[in-house]
Amino acid sequence: MKIGFNLLLWTGHVDETHLPQIAALKDAGYDGVEVPMFGGDTAHYRRLGRQIGDLGLEVTAITMIPDAAHNPLSETALHRQAAVDHLAASSEWAQALGAAMLCGPILQPLGLFSGAGPTDVELGRLAEVHRRAAEAAADHGILLVMEYLSRFESYVITSMAESLAHVRRVDHPNFAVMHDTFHANIEEKDPVGVIAQAAAALRHVHIAENDRGIPGRGHIAFPAHFRALRAIGYDGWLTIEAFSRMSPELAAATRLWRDVCPAPEEVYRQGIAMIRAGWQAAGG
Repeated sequence: MKIGFNLLLWTGHVDETHLPQIAALKDAGYDGVEVPMFGGDTAHYRRLGRQIGDLGLEVTAITMIPDAAHNPLSETALHRQAAVDHLAASSEWAQALGAAMLCGPILQPLGLFSGAGPTDVELGRLAEVHRRAAEAAADHGILLVMEYLSRFESYVITSMAESLAHVRRVDHPNFAVMHDTFHANIEEKDPVGVIAQAAAALRHVHIAENDRGIPGRGHIAFPAHFRALRAIGYDGWLTIEAFSRMSPELAAATRLWRDVCPAPEEVYRQGIAMIRAGWQAAGG
């Protein structure tokens, strides 16, 4: 098991100015950082990857669907092609960064709703986009890992059962799913039980508290999650995903209207302590 930290706590675009925060994460004991890829170019991520590597940290990458012009559900073929192109470019950037995985809510633009659930046609379009994107990611040595969102951010796939059905539709060995404790807490009748159901396709985990603040300070049952993950032999990343109001754009996107933690240092210091103690206890 490796412990990571998602840099979205600070920014949606990581550059050299964030190296002090990344170095502090290394000093706190983290194995790696998760780098958001919402823009940039290959040269930028190659340089950033070297700088993070020089600090002794590994990397994972995260992206999203930027806007309606890249919507994989769209009836417009150009929009669906733009989604494939975006995910292919993000995979190239992830390779340049030195990551082996590109994860995130790659389903649709955040907060875009049709007023109903997804149609079979939309699910078919999404599967085709993800199949092609997974093939492009494989060409770069990158595993594509989908994150489902709650009903308040997405309408197309909002549970682990729907995620696994989508994996079957995509039917590509380079396409997998992740478990996010925040979204599971909202959508699943048994947020812990879905871990065993997803064992064959589960490749990444976000450790996120119910208020998206300090992990372990809310009501998510992390000890039970750790026991379930150990029971399926999970040995991948446990990456803390927390948000703050330091970036107004990210705060608005995540509907964060109040401060949920006093300081970033408390998030990553208390978070890693909770994971270490909880993971060790779960193996006892």
